Amino acid sequence: MLSITSQYLARYRRLAGDGSDTLLPVTGAQRRFVLVRRLDPSGRPDVVPMFFAFPQGTVDPERLRTAACRLAARHTALRSRPDVLRGTPVLSVTEPDVTLTRPAPAPGEAPADTLRRALAAWDPQGPALRLFLVHDEEREEEILAVALDHAVCDGRSLARIVDELGAAYGEEDLAAPPEPEETKAELAAYHDAVLRQLAAEERAETPAAAAYWADRLRALRAHAPAPLASRVPEGTRPSGAAQARLPAHDGGVSFPGLLDACRAAARELYGPGLAVPLGYPWGGRPAGADPVVGCFLNTLVCPADTGDGPGSAVTADAWWDDLDRADVPFDAVVAAVRAAGADWTGGLDGLLTVDDDSRRPPLRLAGVEGREVHVDGRPVRGPFAVSVTQGAEIRLRMVWDRAVLDDATAHRAFDALTHALRPSDHAMD
Repeated sequence: MLSITSQYLARYRRLAGDGSDTLLPVTGAQRRFVLVRRLDPSGRPDVVPMFFAFPQGTVDPERLRTAACRLAARHTALRSRPDVLRGTPVLSVTEPDVTLTRPAPAPGEAPADTLRRALAAWDPQGPALRLFLVHDEEREEEILAVALDHAVCDGRSLARIVDELGAAYGEEDLAAPPEPEETKAELAAYHDAVLRQLAAEERAETPAAAAYWADRLRALRAHAPAPLASRVPEGTRPSGAAQARLPAHDGGVSFPGLLDACRAAARELYGPGLAVPLGYPWGGRPAGADPVVGCFLNTLVCPADTGDGPGSAVTADAWWDDLDRADVPFDAVVAAVRAAGADWTGGLDGLLTVDDDSRRPPLRLAGVEGREVHVDGRPVRGPFAVSVTQGAEIRLRMVWDRAVLDDATAHRAFDALTHALRPSDHAMD
């Protein structure tokens, strides 16, 4: 029987014929984002915004939009739009078209609320890269949102986009488009990288790997309650957030230690003695591929045991085995688990993302460094998500869907998370 990746490639080749410069295949990671969007009743995509505050008068809107269009022209993924043709997820390559919107605030509306409202109105048919600029009169600042469809970017891409957007903004001959040879070469490099990634996924989809994941995740089921609008307190935003800064110790916390901390949070949220599906992105560009902008991070699943048994050492043993099968795409893992008779349908009760602050360059426009800020309260895809930035200190953030989890329970879960990560509370691996 053909693997899911093999079936996908066969369908794509029937659509594209011998080759196409306007219709490209997608990675397993992109396929997941496109299909999740199709299953959402509103067709809402996963949007990744980055927010930067600049002193008032710093940003030249037209120059910034032109710089972003130049960036999109240079990178295939940024001028492409995710689509589904005859049931087959693809990227449709278009002309670069980046919008810069200056949403007008409603009477008495704070700048963060204006940005939240603008992002919530994201048209899924529009460009993958968009800019939003809001004036903050109280602080005499401008807040810039650089927002992307998650199907065309991952964490490694975000750092490059920020760096190159600032560089393009400072170019003297900004109006000149990239040379056609440069655009064509990048298109070929992107296409090659995606095909290499799909080849790796196709090789990874073995009967042995399917059996491994079926056994590893057979006890999973989603435990978060169904979303209910009545759970959201009147007049509050759709999501809650908490954050903390912890001292780094011996170079940071191991990834199994972070998974184990999320296990402690899940115990507070869903109860003890459960196998909770916790997702996390993992991967990178395939061997031999150019470092193109795009989405190459697979979503792996950890069955977080919310019992009181052994912690991160046991988590680490299983995690290393998981990484040996990390190229099996998410939808193939779900299919293998379902074929083994498990009840899990692919829903995640939590998500963990980890970043290194040395790989998060600030956005500089004409020599002025923007201050990265957070705009909380936006809708979130899953019940809860934890983001960790490691560097000179550990920065923790947790957000949760108020239609699923109440604030008091979520804050107890965040306290359990931070307690598990304090250097005196656990041994580093």
